[in-house]
Amino acid sequence: MNIEAIIIDGMAFALPIFIMAIGGIYSEKSGITMLALEGLQGFGAFCGAAAVLMLSPAIGANNPALIYIAIAVSMIGGMIYAMLHAGLSIKFLANQVISGVVVNILAVALTTFLTSLLNESLTGEASNKIQLGAAPRFTIPMVSEIPILGAFFKKMYIFAPFVMVFALAAWYVLYKTPYGLRLRACGENPYSVDAAGGNVNRIRFTAVMICGLLSGLAGIFFAYSTSANFSPSIYMGYGYLSIAALIFGNWKIMPTLAVCLFFGLAKSGGYQLTLALGLSSKVSDLFLTIPYILTLLLLIFFSKHNHPPRAVGKAFDPGQN
Repeated sequence: MNIEAIIIDGMAFALPIFIMAIGGIYSEKSGITMLALEGLQGFGAFCGAAAVLMLSPAIGANNPALIYIAIAVSMIGGMIYAMLHAGLSIKFLANQVISGVVVNILAVALTTFLTSLLNESLTGEASNKIQLGAAPRFTIPMVSEIPILGAFFKKMYIFAPFVMVFALAAWYVLYKTPYGLRLRACGENPYSVDAAGGNVNRIRFTAVMICGLLSGLAGIFFAYSTSANFSPSIYMGYGYLSIAALIFGNWKIMPTLAVCLFFGLAKSGGYQLTLALGLSSKVSDLFLTIPYILTLLLLIFFSKHNHPPRAVGKAFDPGQN
């Protein structure tokens, strides 16, 4: 098997899962259950793709600035859409699990409808896809020449540096700043935070918005890297894989990265195995389910060792204490 290809493709799958999982960690560490990752990344990706579709005639379809605009708009779109889940869960004290599911379902219906509407008005065809084109890749000199490990620095998508920078910033904010300390306290004992003068609802609201921001980045990463377009196929369960990763990572960023890399390398390794054995495309499609099968196995053997934030999923009402 081609080890280098396994690593390159595995990283392309693991990084967006990872940055989305960090968003989920922020939300759940603050006390808000986050099942809406699937919808947030999909809606964010739609916003970025829509920006590309509308701006292409004006600045040119091959303008390199488009991809950076798509990243920015996707992150903003994911953040704005996350306000729906935040409002339902925090302002209206809705059941957070039901709210997350509704947000996911609404995202699929809304983006499918809006994609067809946009295409019909701008291109004359009511297509459910927005063509984006191939995302640029780059290789880091010198370190990429290291045997085996150098493959982690080869043919990286342009999104990879954004993921790494935001991941490092998210780690620092969560563990090294007063805001991060208060956020984590909200997920353990929000009434203590309230008694100390902290605004629990504001902290939780911003945590969910950060989650939407990072999920939007993951969404546009997937849209460009998996099919070079936005379509309903982006709702492939990537958000749920991110949820599984953060759970198996015990709501900690670095262990979650390890889980995401495991998922990514397992998926790409399975695909390379089908190529090496010369198996049919139907069989190779079966190997796409490897991350989900691994999720079930990990759930069976390791779920009892997980320790979620004590107040996650519990509505905060100052009048009750």
